[in-house]
Amino acid sequence: MSCPICARDSDPKYRPFCSRRCADVDLGKWLTGSYAVPAEAIDDENPETTPTSPPRPQ
Repeated sequence: MSCPICARDSDPKYRPFCSRRCADVDLGKWLTGSYAVPAEAIDDENPETTPTSPPRPQ
């Protein structure tokens, strides 16, 4: 398995990374918000315009 940061072979001690440096780089990306899942913003102030779920069958 290769390191997701630099593509070198991973070290079992830092798996899936090759070194502590690459593990720290990855942590930094998580903490600064570089990794994010795109999503639509929901307008909480106008509940009548928020999408509703379909009724559940009984």
